[in-house]
Amino acid sequence: MMQVQWYPGHMTKARRMMQEDIKLIDLVIELLDARIPMSSRNPDIDELAKGKARLVLLNKSDLADPASNERWLKYFEDKGIIALLTDSKNRKGFNAIGKAIEEACKEKLERDRKRGIIGRPVRAMVAGIPNVGKSTFINSLTKRASTKTGNKPGVTKGKQWIKLNKSVELLDTPGILWPRFDDETTGLNLAYIGSINDEIIDSAELAIKLIETLKSRYAGVLYSRFETDESEEDTVILEKIALKRGCLKKGSEADLDKASRILLDEFRAGKLGKITLE
Repeated sequence: MMQVQWYPGHMTKARRMMQEDIKLIDLVIELLDARIPMSSRNPDIDELAKGKARLVLLNKSDLADPASNERWLKYFEDKGIIALLTDSKNRKGFNAIGKAIEEACKEKLERDRKRGIIGRPVRAMVAGIPNVGKSTFINSLTKRASTKTGNKPGVTKGKQWIKLNKSVELLDTPGILWPRFDDETTGLNLAYIGSINDEIIDSAELAIKLIETLKSRYAGVLYSRFETDESEEDTVILEKIALKRGCLKKGSEADLDKASRILLDEFRAGKLGKITLE
């Protein structure tokens, strides 16, 4: 059983920061990774955002299985949560965000109107786990480089306010994970998509787990990409991938670490196909 744990000190600080700022907020925009919507939901945010308007964005939906995307939208709709599919890099789904914010905050806007408060902007906190695409989302939404971006967790270190327009102000926050994962699958899913620092994980062990998962959920994907026999043992498949991609050590031995990084990188980039793991 592979144990995945990671809760560096800056995340404790980030959680405290969110607790302090939540009283200033009208709306929490929570970004999830569409490939693992449940694993990428931080239960801390449910507690922190209690009583606030909510909008869920299933981000990186371009990398996820379209049929699964529709099922997850229905899941949130049934729970009374407004949810949208987004692809922040290509601004897909962005035309619907303004209307969704208005819908999520209609009670707040109506209260303001009755009190004679006109033009006060909605203050929205953008929240989510590391590497879910918060900074790319904000930059794409504002159409300018408002925040730092990167393809690894921990790029956003502090909070910052960004004015979207006259109606909406955004508060960007660092990504926070929860202190421990009770379910091994949750930790693995987060590691697969890169929300946990690769430097603290055995890449070969993680790749072998990913092979096992793909074989059970998306039979034929590994064969299509690497021409490997999926009936073989998971470790053997990883060795075959190494040989196929020329990942060799001295003496023509398969370099499993290098092959593992290739497999994980190609999965994260969507090169294995549109895959949803939940």
